[in-house]
Amino acid sequence: MPMFTVKQLARMAGITPRALHYYDEIGLLKPTRVGDNGYRYYGEEAMLRLQQIMLYRELDIPLEQIKEIMGRRGFDVLEALETHRAQLENRIAHLERVIRTVDNTILYLKGQRIMSNHQLFDGINEEEQAKMEKEAMDLYDPETVKASYQRWRNYSAAEKQRVLDEGNAIYTEIIATMPKGAGSPEVQALVERWRRHMDYFWTPALDQLTGLADHYSQDPRFKANFDKMHPGLAEFMGEAVRIYVERQK
Repeated sequence: MPMFTVKQLARMAGITPRALHYYDEIGLLKPTRVGDNGYRYYGEEAMLRLQQIMLYRELDIPLEQIKEIMGRRGFDVLEALETHRAQLENRIAHLERVIRTVDNTILYLKGQRIMSNHQLFDGINEEEQAKMEKEAMDLYDPETVKASYQRWRNYSAAEKQRVLDEGNAIYTEIIATMPKGAGSPEVQALVERWRRHMDYFWTPALDQLTGLADHYSQDPRFKANFDKMHPGLAEFMGEAVRIYVERQK
């Protein structure tokens, strides 16, 4: 295995020579040997150690903590790499959620998609997600809400997108049939599809559907969300759902 100078290793790793000097100063990465000319030289073991340092930095771990981790007795490079891979896969999954939220928000702002409040913060603000979950528990049965959120979390990214697309397709068809009236056979058939679509989250009883209808027309957040897609959609949905519930009794 060839040996590399500070400048050569820094260029390969995409860091500054100053960083390598600093790692040496704090005892995090020592050169394999120091020549008679005072030059530092790095071999394979040092390069693998530098890779570990950079991977930990990629995970936003402070240098002091990296030094403590890598200085533990029995530190295993292969085991550390496997751990890094798992953590990076988790980060990729998280970023995919964020990208999906950004894409859906773009469509929402263009009036082409409806987003629930918790979908608006999916992958971005876990605190906001928890706050909305608690708010839902105050309105509905807590166990039902917990089960609904857990069901949603268990879906894969592709499944979540499919559910969202299916829901928005239903709303798009409802908008197209609004001139026929909330009680028309066409609209009521779409409300039935909408109710079945709710099964992806939970299966509401008739009185709970009525509560949703009230929220659509009375809650400012629901109203703004629906009316962003089409003016008057919130009240229309509320009326259509109430008619549906009455006809099911």
